[in-house]
Amino acid sequence: MRNKRLIIAVAAAVVFGTIAAVSVSRYLSNAQAYTRNLNNVVIAKVEIPVGSRIIAEQLTVAQFPRSVAPEGTFAKIDDNLIGRVAVTRIGAREPITDSRLAPVGSAAGLSSMIPEGYRAMNVRVDDVVGISGFIMPNTLVDIVVVIDPPDNDNRRERISKIVLQNIKVLANGQNLDKPKNEKEAERVRTVTLQVTPEQAEKLALASSEGRLQLVMRNSIDQGDEVTPGANKKTLLSGERALPIPEPGIAGTSQPATRAAAPKRPRPRPAVAATAVKVSAPAPAPDRPSVEVIKGTKKENVEFP
Repeated sequence: MRNKRLIIAVAAAVVFGTIAAVSVSRYLSNAQAYTRNLNNVVIAKVEIPVGSRIIAEQLTVAQFPRSVAPEGTFAKIDDNLIGRVAVTRIGAREPITDSRLAPVGSAAGLSSMIPEGYRAMNVRVDDVVGISGFIMPNTLVDIVVVIDPPDNDNRRERISKIVLQNIKVLANGQNLDKPKNEKEAERVRTVTLQVTPEQAEKLALASSEGRLQLVMRNSIDQGDEVTPGANKKTLLSGERALPIPEPGIAGTSQPATRAAAPKRPRPRPAVAATAVKVSAPAPAPDRPSVEVIKGTKKENVEFP
């Protein structure tokens, strides 16, 4: 009996030992496979502001799986990364990618954010022109100018016209990113716009000859709108009410400048009404009735 119990105990120990050895072996092999699938990725240790030059103290190295690592990352902190300028704000613990950095040798500040073929131009604004501080970096605006027409134009009255469309705001005052508080945004008196050389010429002429107004647009809506402009005659001609679309929805058709007038029903031809004499029904003759009381109920009984 004792030998039988001993044999069962030894067999159970062998089985459980084999299971434990297989489980540990599988765990180690999976851990080694996961470790081989990891890549070193340089991430930001602290927040890196836009337009600033990157230093080594702002960076650290973390391990990312190859399947989720972004493209254009850096595997180590070296001279290929140190000294580069960030063209977008990089938050803490975010990977550093080549697309978020200016080319090697670019100067820090606003100049690193200007694409090739474009220029940066300042425009003086106030609370009205700057839409009360809502004009922030990376927003899109249209530029409207109120100006007198040329001397050879028959129209001598002032007109307003959209002269530039889909213009990107690079900076708001000295801020290359959104201000940290509303008071700082309200103190802004200039905005920096990203324009082509031809647009810079138009903007300089418009600012010297007329009064500018910035019109904010949705960042998704980058379509081209052709407008005839407005003068006193078109201003006083009135405008019909247009339906208000849902905010932030792209792909919807733009409403027409003038809504179609509602169709009026056509008048029907008058038909002469023929007088029809309708005889009133003769009143029914009164019949005698008796009031009968049954308990708490009253009832009138009529006799034929």
